[in-house]
Amino acid sequence: MVIRGASVYTENAVFEDKTIEITDDTFTDIREQSPVDLAVENKINNKNKNVDINRNKNKDEEFIDATECYAIPGLIDIHFHGCMGVDFCDGDIESVRKIAEYEASQGVTSIIPATMTYDEDRLIKTAETAKDFMGQNGRFATLYGINMEGPFVSIEKCGAQNPQYIHKPDYEMFQRINSACGNKVKLVDIAPETDGAMDFIKKASHETRISIAHTTADYETAVDAFENGARHMTHLFNAMPGLHHRNPGPIAAAADREDITAEIICDNVHITPVMVRMSFKLFGPKRLIFISDTMEAAGLEDGEYQLGGQPVTVRGKLATLHDGTIAGSVTNLMKCMRTAVIDMGIPLTDAVRCATMNPAKAMGLYDELGSITKGKKADLVLLDKKTLSVKCVLIRGHLL
Repeated sequence: MVIRGASVYTENAVFEDKTIEITDDTFTDIREQSPVDLAVENKINNKNKNVDINRNKNKDEEFIDATECYAIPGLIDIHFHGCMGVDFCDGDIESVRKIAEYEASQGVTSIIPATMTYDEDRLIKTAETAKDFMGQNGRFATLYGINMEGPFVSIEKCGAQNPQYIHKPDYEMFQRINSACGNKVKLVDIAPETDGAMDFIKKASHETRISIAHTTADYETAVDAFENGARHMTHLFNAMPGLHHRNPGPIAAAADREDITAEIICDNVHITPVMVRMSFKLFGPKRLIFISDTMEAAGLEDGEYQLGGQPVTVRGKLATLHDGTIAGSVTNLMKCMRTAVIDMGIPLTDAVRCATMNPAKAMGLYDELGSITKGKKADLVLLDKKTLSVKCVLIRGHLL
């Protein structure tokens, strides 16, 4: 397959006019557009003037005319819970497939779904189901692992996590869950002020990425957590102390270190645009990671749903527990990226980085995905240059 005419997002985080070649499931060439490429592109355009994305086949090759499109890597969501009426913690392989199909349809081609705070049996079942699904190929997003958002969180900042199942940090419990999914727990969330947290961080940070989350930690405690091996912040500003000029808190501790990445939800509900822009000034575009934090209502109408075994009411963009607590989002990562650009003033080049390159690097997957680079998996999205709407999705080199 050859894609011509697009402005291609490169590893240098800029758009350049290039021609992309794909063989089977891999990018095999990304080159400057030659006179031959342009001649073929013009010939295609003259034959198909009324079609936005043209698929043109000859005996040996399939061409996609991507004129007036941006070509970006497939997005990578490392923190979300469900969509289309199903949840990752259902522990059902058909639920996981439904999630993966929906995400792919939105241009999210790689996923690391998050658990909620449940008992160990439920978490083990979720992990086993994920292991069964991993490695399957099809026209759906690739599952790369698990984000353990619970149960090692603070009850004071539990948010939509079910307080009934909150558990003190337990390294052996983590090992059992990690083993159940084939050692594919990519993230573990922890409140570092809780009993046993620092010892857990020291041990588990050699096996997974540790994230500060759902916490009351002060600046000094967060610094200790980072010194002991934590390297990530879960949904920045949410379920944690905010910035204060005399009590700086965990956000300031994270911003002060160049080796810490931070998630941020750009749905225009969890965080205001000015705070998103401020986050880019604090952390820079290389350390922020866009996430969606979606729950089972994503892709569906307003109504009553569940998250972590608790009832959730959805009205428009807002999902809340019955006490008013925000309970995840009802968007998706592509919409979050678009919102960041159109409504929050984030440059497109930075927004794409935060939804592709940054999560791939943080999860140790950048050798395989996260950029349109020769030798990497051919996951790609074509966006309309005017609206940033999805025009075309390729999963492992195949059109969705």
